[in-house]
Amino acid sequence: MAMSSVPEFVPEAGKDDPVQAPMVDVASRRQQMFPVLTAAELRRLQRFGAPCCFRDGKSIFEAGSSTFGMLVVLSGRIAISRNDGLGTMTPVTEHGPGEFSAEVAQLSGRPALVNGHAVGDVEVLVVSSESLRALVVAEAELGERIVRALILRRVGLLEFNSGSPVLVGPRGNGNMHHLQSFLSSNGHPHTVLDPALDECAAALVARHQPQPGEWPLVVCPDGSVKKNPSNVELGRCLGLLPDLNDGKVFDVLVVGAGPAGLATAVYAASEGLSVLVLEQRAYGGQAGASARIENYLGFPTGISGRALAGRAYVQAQKFGVEIAIPANAARLQCESYPPRLSLCDGTELKARTVVLACGARYRRPSLANLKSFEGRGVYYWASPIEAKLCKEQQVLLVGGGNSAGQAAVFLSAHAARVHVVIRGAGLAASMSSYLIERIAATPNIVLHTHTELVALEGDEDGLASVRWRNNQNGDEQECGVRQVFLFVGAEPNTDWLADCGVGVDDHGFIRTGFDVTRAQCRANGHPGHVPDEAPPRAALETSVPGVFAIGDVRAGSTKRVAAAVGEGAAVVSQIHAFLATLPVRP
Repeated sequence: MAMSSVPEFVPEAGKDDPVQAPMVDVASRRQQMFPVLTAAELRRLQRFGAPCCFRDGKSIFEAGSSTFGMLVVLSGRIAISRNDGLGTMTPVTEHGPGEFSAEVAQLSGRPALVNGHAVGDVEVLVVSSESLRALVVAEAELGERIVRALILRRVGLLEFNSGSPVLVGPRGNGNMHHLQSFLSSNGHPHTVLDPALDECAAALVARHQPQPGEWPLVVCPDGSVKKNPSNVELGRCLGLLPDLNDGKVFDVLVVGAGPAGLATAVYAASEGLSVLVLEQRAYGGQAGASARIENYLGFPTGISGRALAGRAYVQAQKFGVEIAIPANAARLQCESYPPRLSLCDGTELKARTVVLACGARYRRPSLANLKSFEGRGVYYWASPIEAKLCKEQQVLLVGGGNSAGQAAVFLSAHAARVHVVIRGAGLAASMSSYLIERIAATPNIVLHTHTELVALEGDEDGLASVRWRNNQNGDEQECGVRQVFLFVGAEPNTDWLADCGVGVDDHGFIRTGFDVTRAQCRANGHPGHVPDEAPPRAALETSVPGVFAIGDVRAGSTKRVAAAVGEGAAVVSQIHAFLATLPVRP
């Protein structure tokens, strides 16, 4: 995939990734986006692909259905176009001899986002997705250039809000925001059209006549139109959620694509293990909502959570990790081996080992009408999409952890004033000092201590005002806030594990290693010590052999990105050790 006129980008820390990047001069990176391979490089590619010919005007691939990997043009030209949802094909660019057609989706065999047809008689070298991954690993220098081009093409589409799917709906629609957030969090290009401002969008609305609950209309890459699809429906339409009913038994099944889960996937796949990652919403987890992480090793100027997650996501695909989004785990059964994991749609998966990296979710305050304002004034993350809604407005942010601090600083660059509400006397107990200092130095951030949110007010147009209360003197204050951000602590995502018997602590976090042994010994009448005969257990292994837990969901874990990544890497050696004990592989 490519574009005839796209923004170019500088390699700043955390910016050269498939999620976000600043615009710079087009000429500075066009060669990197659309490299022309030399004759010698084309010869090196021969072992990774097979030649194929197409007659003039022949369709080579179609958006939403073709999974071709990478096509390297040997002669002729490939015209790239995009379906606008109304039967019109919009030209994008052309690839000539020595150029190739692909973008990030082709690393994992996902459907094309655009269409391609032959201009003149065309000969191409067809490199399958599997061979493309082998190529970028075997040919280090050339592979780096190819992967960079794939990433920059995706970033170009994101920067211009261009590409499929096309979302059509009125401004301020809560369902529209929900789908936009899902796509943006997954680094997927899309186009948003308001039928009140765009003639093509108005024509589409006139044709399909959506009812109030059917907004937005979504035009999939293949041109089909869906009315207010669920995340799962949208994921299938885009190829983010592959068909998992092939009966394959994976070496490693990772539940959760936050920093811990992605680290496990990268290290395990790079060491030859077959890996499937399941994620219920978007890769990156809670870290993906962090506007800027400044204490992660190796990024002195900081990196956004989305950028870090985006890099890891592409890295996992490079090593052949299969990733399914959104895939909701419903039940883990461990009474037989290998364990079986059921998804909410009934799909059943098997793996020799299971890594629980399902993290924790932000708590929801006990407010009667909270759910009715979610996506319409109440948010659980602060991305550029939400920041645009806050321009020159007063906003309220509830929470005193690092994620809350990062969000407050980020939003302060857009909002007129950011009210930060915490129940305690200060931030020192829960927030890093550098963030506390930055908040204190930002004039439009106002900290309200000993305070809690008690009411939300609004109507069908969304949130209109809030009321908070001082928990020392009982005084209440109403403020005309239309955007509220909730970062109010976390609870483990472990409700679905009851059938497996994975041991958890009093708060629902998963016990591992010595913590499991100690709990089992106490249950067996050894309350004060661990007997010498207690069986050894790997540090990250749960009470169920072959099932491991890492990251925020693990009891006693350090709630930091670097710690999560470290556990994700460390668990792979323990997986190898477990697999080595199996008499035969089932």
